[in-house]
Amino acid sequence: MRAKLTPARQSLLQRLAGAALCAALFLPVARPAAADIIDVPVVNRAFSRFMLGSDQRIFGKLEFLGGISYTSSTNLLGSISAIRFREDRESFVAVLDTGHWLTGRIERDAEGRLSGITDVKTRSMFDRNGQDERVKNRMDAEGLALVDGEALVSFEVYHRIDAYPDPGFMEARPKRRIPFLIDPKELRFNRGMETLALSPAAGPLGAALVTVTERSLDPDGNVFAAVLSGPRAGIFFVKRNDPWDITDGAFLPNGDLILLERRFRLADGMGMRIRRIDGDTIRPGAVVDGEVLIDADLSQQIDNMEGLDVVVMAPDDIRIIVVSDDNHSILQRNLMLEFRLPN
Repeated sequence: MRAKLTPARQSLLQRLAGAALCAALFLPVARPAAADIIDVPVVNRAFSRFMLGSDQRIFGKLEFLGGISYTSSTNLLGSISAIRFREDRESFVAVLDTGHWLTGRIERDAEGRLSGITDVKTRSMFDRNGQDERVKNRMDAEGLALVDGEALVSFEVYHRIDAYPDPGFMEARPKRRIPFLIDPKELRFNRGMETLALSPAAGPLGAALVTVTERSLDPDGNVFAAVLSGPRAGIFFVKRNDPWDITDGAFLPNGDLILLERRFRLADGMGMRIRRIDGDTIRPGAVVDGEVLIDADLSQQIDNMEGLDVVVMAPDDIRIIVVSDDNHSILQRNLMLEFRLPN
């Protein structure tokens, strides 16, 4: 049964969410410096309840398995925009919207629940001219895909998709630039290509790269997206449900697209939603929509949720891991949450 918030508690959460968002949008953010690869110390705190004071495990269509909040004594940890896990299901690569790489490894307790992240390293990204430590609006990394020996990164503001060598991305400039099909004039200044994901070879799209924007809209209010290769290459659209904005996505083994969405309204504060798009509906010119797997608010353990990946532990054990962007604000948290998608 869902725990009810008192009016005073609801009001407090709304004010905190408003303060956090204002801090992220309007205050200058101290840009971390990482001119070399830096080891980042991390303090982890694991938690088993998604809703405070409740042992509820099922939320919408997902089962909450556990989460961690994490901090560091340095200013290098935070602002995660996208995360991708390696085949070992433990090691990960992430990009920060401050123009930095982040790598690390998750740890689990004896029962298999998330217990922390470790071996964390970071470094500022190189641009195509071999320069690093650039201003944020030139290196606003938002999406990430690991594809055939390359780490592909989508950037906002100066809209592009750059391909870095993998391994070696931390110390290299991009090798090439990937055409993204969408007319750059349609990409909004700070609402560009937020999602970059590789569909599975066995899915209806084949092994194709897909990008989805945050809130670059067509005249009907639908979100621009594109399949960048394969037999269904072309522009499609995702139905936008106001006030939700898309912040990341990843594919299930069957080719369905999972989208992470964020909401902020003064009336009810911050929200997180995950939507599932039938992969077979994705084709040039289509407007796609899908079922909502979970809809969470500040009565649960969420923050500004930005990154998502699908981790297949076994054919019948599919996990969805989401991470937050704390905007390097003392009013926000770095979170990693893990859910299971029941059969």
